Amino acid sequence: MSLPLLATACLLIVTFGYGVTCWLSPFGDCRKCTGMGHALKADRKGRLKRGKDCRRCHATGKRIRVGRWIYNRAARTYRAGTR
Repeated sequence: MSLPLLATACLLIVTFGYGVTCWLSPFGDCRKCTGMGHALKADRKGRLKRGKDCRRCHATGKRIRVGRWIYNRAARTYRAGTR
């Protein structure tokens, strides 16, 4: 098997795998709060306390994946164009 063919096959497998991941689980953990929905802060004794709610995910701890966002945008554009 030649190198370009192998690289193409690997790229297709990775793309297909990410597409399946976006289909089965369209939401992933928020990158800013690591899925907790809030920041952690320490009090004066050093104990961890709940901080402010995450502004990026609105305290849900989840975000929509990039691939799913692109699919939703394309589907919305297609639906708007076929009316």
